Amino acid sequence: MPMNLQVVLQADVEKLGKSGELLKVRPGYARNYLVPRGLAVFATEGAVARVKHDKAVAVAKHEKAVKEAKATAEKLGSVTIKIVRTAADDGKLFGTVTTKEIETAAKAQGIEIDRRKMTLADAIKAVGTYEIPLKIMSEVSAVLKVEIAKK
Repeated sequence: MPMNLQVVLQADVEKLGKSGELLKVRPGYARNYLVPRGLAVFATEGAVARVKHDKAVAVAKHEKAVKEAKATAEKLGSVTIKIVRTAADDGKLFGTVTTKEIETAAKAQGIEIDRRKMTLADAIKAVGTYEIPLKIMSEVSAVLKVEIAKK
């Protein structure tokens, strides 16, 4: 009887490993716990090849998504969104400009932005030009210029 068996994890297992890892475990642990619960499969040549293929596909998808996010960030950096609101003579707005209003104004100009990705440090309460950071992906961010004008 072999001392250890090789298995490929199908799901994350606490204190053991992450999905897709090739591990050596005791035969009883594999036969009685991991395999019956669908947490792992025995490491056959096909299973190992499938895991390598899945990892390669995931890396390719991630690289494509990052490339698209960088293109979107460049596009957003060159665009200024204009919002016209009523304001007092000193430039203070009656109310505030929210991320929802910025999202709506961007859609009117043909730009798709998710308002949950915007970060407003303070509420926009005055006429002027503001730079709003957007977190497009974990490693890609952009700056959106918003111009608030008096009606």
